[in-house]
Amino acid sequence: MAHPQQLGFQDATSPLMEELLHFHDHALMIVFLISTFVLYIMVAMVTTKVYDKYILDSQEIEIIWTVLPAIILIMIALPSLRILYIMDEVNDPHLTVKAMGHQWYWSYEYTDYEELGFDSYMIPTQDLMPGQFRLLETDHRMVVPVESPVRVLVSAEDVLHSWAVPTLGVKMDAVPGRLNQTAFITSRPGVFYGQCSEICGANHSFMPIVVEAVLLESFENWLSITLQDL
Repeated sequence: MAHPQQLGFQDATSPLMEELLHFHDHALMIVFLISTFVLYIMVAMVTTKVYDKYILDSQEIEIIWTVLPAIILIMIALPSLRILYIMDEVNDPHLTVKAMGHQWYWSYEYTDYEELGFDSYMIPTQDLMPGQFRLLETDHRMVVPVESPVRVLVSAEDVLHSWAVPTLGVKMDAVPGRLNQTAFITSRPGVFYGQCSEICGANHSFMPIVVEAVLLESFENWLSITLQDL
């Protein structure tokens, strides 16, 4: 959960988000080193009164400033490509949930079970209970088991939406007439919040996403209760 004046990312709740955080730190360190080196060169060029005729023409320096940036780009590109392929992998999901975007709410269907689906609306501010978050709580949460691969099929019924939960490292566009898929694994129990990340109309800010990860036994109890209510 993000908090005021937070500068970094939210704590990772999935192996994928941990990989993204590691790559972010890796790339940021390279950027810091490059920025420090460039700043040093600029200060040195301005303050140092040294004249050398070999500075005007040096094949060695030209080779270095051509090869070194290429090596740095490779150091950034290879981990990035690895994570991109990991994000596209959907291996033997234990659960499949279809998330449909509407103006302006989400609906979820658990396709592994017959007639298990519900709409998820934002709870108005005046109806919030103590401890609940304004503009982030919903009347029905998407409940998933912990440490189980979950596939999410994302689409929309009217306009473009985007199903995004930052702490899980998941963001997938919901396009009318198109079925996109993504996957995640929650590494610990908890409640994780997200929002529609595609401007979709007047109430774009009022269609939050709440994913609740519970132990397998609790998930089975939730399933039985929910199926009975239906």
